[in-house]
Amino acid sequence: MLDDFDRKILRTLQENADYSMAELGDKVGLSHTPCWRRIKKLEADGIIKQKVTLLDPKQLGLAVTVYAYITIKSHDEDSLNAFENEVQDVPEIVECYSTSGEKDYVLRVVVDSVEHYEQLLKKTLVHLPNVASVNSTFALKQVKYTTSLPL
Repeated sequence: MLDDFDRKILRTLQENADYSMAELGDKVGLSHTPCWRRIKKLEADGIIKQKVTLLDPKQLGLAVTVYAYITIKSHDEDSLNAFENEVQDVPEIVECYSTSGEKDYVLRVVVDSVEHYEQLLKKTLVHLPNVASVNSTFALKQVKYTTSLPL
């Protein structure tokens, strides 16, 4: 169960994980040691999974985002696990969700060009285990993006 201090810590870390322990403590109203203990407990409990640096894909030449909707041929556990395991090894796939409805999975793919995606589709995506079909949608503009959870 999270209390108000835990939620303040998490909100503040979502804004900037680079705060020193003293800065973080000041922002949430705790001294260094209690703040540090709470963070260690949140990490041990798996609430804080990891700390990362967010990059601007456009600045890195990765301006094309594609949502690939995947239909699977067979829905037995081994087939689904095989697909999910293979997806882990494709760096262009930055997110993968199992979904309800008509499609079985949705992938968020980030590439440098439409041509790159075409090659990825032909050489990799359609050859992932158990794939029956891939329907692709290209994002035109990013309207909102956040990694912050609503706490």
